[in-house]
Amino acid sequence: SPEIDLRSPSEEDGKGIWELVKSTRVLDLNSAYSYLLLSKYFCDTCVVAEADGKIVGFISAFHPPKQAEVIFVWQVAVDEAFRRRRLGMNMLKHLLAREVCNNSRYLEITVNPSNQAAYKLYYQLAHELKTYCIEEECFPSRLFPGGQHEEEIMLRIGPLI
Repeated sequence: SPEIDLRSPSEEDGKGIWELVKSTRVLDLNSAYSYLLLSKYFCDTCVVAEADGKIVGFISAFHPPKQAEVIFVWQVAVDEAFRRRRLGMNMLKHLLAREVCNNSRYLEITVNPSNQAAYKLYYQLAHELKTYCIEEECFPSRLFPGGQHEEEIMLRIGPLI
C-alpha cells in the first residue's frame, strides 16, 4: 500500500478535497469555494492525507469563535479505497498533536444518527484518548430546508490531556 502523507492543505488542494468529499456520497457536499476557503484560512486546523499525489483523506476543523478550548471538526472524509485502515483516526490524532490544538480541551463534532461509522470512529477516539464522549442534540431536522436532513447530534470528546 502507498505511503500516506498527512499535512496541512493548500489552496491547490481545494479541487481534490471537493472531489473526495463528493465521492463519499454520505457527507454533505459544500461548494468548491468553501474548500478553497478552508484550505487558505483554516489550513492550520485542517488535515489532508495524500497518497501517490492523490488526496485520499481530509479533515475540516476550526476553533469556534470565543471557544479557544474547543476544536470543532466539521467533516472527516476518507477515500473508499483507504477505509478500514485507521486513516480517519490517524488524521484526527495528527490534528490534535498540532501546536494549534495545544490549548484544546474538547473536540466537538456533529454526526447524523444513521452514520454508524462516524459514531464508531469518535467513540474509539475517546477510548484511545482515555476520555469521555458525551452526546446531545445540536441541530434538529426541522432547521434544515427540504425536510430531507436528519438531526445532527453533537459529540463532545474530552477533556483532552
